[in-house]
Amino acid sequence: MGRGLVSLPPYNRFMGAATTFSRFDIPNALRFEEGPGGLVRAVVSTEKAEAHLFLQGAHLTHWTPRGQRSVLFVSPKSVFAPDKAIRGGVPIIFPWFGPRGDGKPGPAHGFARTMNWDVESTRQHEDGNVEIVLVLRPNEATAQLFPAFGLRFRVSIGSKLEMTLEIRNEGAQPFTYEDALHTYFAVGDVRLVAISGLEGTTYIDKTDEFKRKQLGDETIRLTKEIDQVHLNTEAACVIHDPVWSRKIIVEKSGSRSTVVWNPGVEKTGGMSDMGANSWREMICVESANAADNKVTLNPAASHVLAVRIHVDPHV
Repeated sequence: MGRGLVSLPPYNRFMGAATTFSRFDIPNALRFEEGPGGLVRAVVSTEKAEAHLFLQGAHLTHWTPRGQRSVLFVSPKSVFAPDKAIRGGVPIIFPWFGPRGDGKPGPAHGFARTMNWDVESTRQHEDGNVEIVLVLRPNEATAQLFPAFGLRFRVSIGSKLEMTLEIRNEGAQPFTYEDALHTYFAVGDVRLVAISGLEGTTYIDKTDEFKRKQLGDETIRLTKEIDQVHLNTEAACVIHDPVWSRKIIVEKSGSRSTVVWNPGVEKTGGMSDMGANSWREMICVESANAADNKVTLNPAASHVLAVRIHVDPHV
């Protein structure tokens, strides 16, 4: 049994400021407050970890296991404003990855990352982990872009981070979608980082005319801008960071694609929400279902993408 469990019927629409959500506070563990730009966020502080989760986009921007460095990167120039995507943390990508690919209009990476989500429940488990469940359902605007859906994002915050994104088809016809937990990881110097776990995979190189290439037995190291969609892989990835003497381990299920991205120095220069040297401080390793690995759901069916992240600070 958990403690501190509170819940409302699913899909109460987001209205009002942080005080609206005070019913979901957990003493000495979780509170809702107005954050930068007036955006409401959940602030978690326990003996195990600290975290910030914004209701706009169900966007986790901060997770730091107690006594360690921050695991997530957020750009110091990120915009915090209604309907604007936050640069960093864990954006939720749905229902398409990157530009919409069918020639129809729609925001890059879909609409879920800039919509206000509802709080379904919060609880603190006996082990001290804090769980927050947020939900999103369609409105008139999304109905012009995509069939009826339901999203549920569950995040468990402790010395390990667990995230699950459940997608349901609530319409009368099948639909096909892409999704991702587009995680930005903080690193000491990305030029010295190595990423293992994707050896031998086929990937789409978006920096080289979307050519399909095969990775050999080597780890991935950054020498310039990188944007690779690795296909048909369910493997865990490890970010080896010698500067901060740690490994970040990313385990996943319900994900058949892994995306590795860093804009590099030249592209960063043209990004208004990235500092000039911010590219050195981050690497995205994204658990996704993209390109060949799109998911098709029949009516009333659901699919769950789950990610578990932990840090080995002794390497």
